[in-house]
Amino acid sequence: MLLLLGSDDDDPLFLQVKEAVASVLEPHTRPSTYANHGQRVVRGQQLTQAASDLFLGWGRVGSRDFYLRQLRDMKGAVNIGTMPPDEMSAYAALYGWALARAHARTGDAAAISGYLGTGDVFDRAITAFAVAYADQTERDHHELVAAVQSGRIIADAGSPTPAPAA
Repeated sequence: MLLLLGSDDDDPLFLQVKEAVASVLEPHTRPSTYANHGQRVVRGQQLTQAASDLFLGWGRVGSRDFYLRQLRDMKGAVNIGTMPPDEMSAYAALYGWALARAHARTGDAAAISGYLGTGDVFDRAITAFAVAYADQTERDHHELVAAVQSGRIIADAGSPTPAPAA
């Protein structure tokens, strides 16, 4: 739903109102600490965005939770299926940077550092996870290749993509 505020036709303010429901993760974790699902969404945006929307807020109508924000439809779209390899590499780097920045904003560096301590337990755990993840990716790729070769699935490999320069 959109709300139009203000009487100046040259500079209207559009607010977008969206319903907020329980997170898809809630069945697998403990319930949200927020009494309002709109508040959960707003708090997540405030944690991950460098500058949050001035009009970002939440509310409840009856038993339904909502959040609202200023509508600025400036989203772009990228067709990664037709993107040349050099552009894909740049896109992946930019996307990774933005994601890392958003994640870095969500934690208190001093608290995280204090929690991790000076030992190497976390370093060893994250390394073991990364190796296990890489091994699983290789197994998945092997299964995909086998499925294509056996005809169980059809895949269009397109043109070969050279490996990125190291």
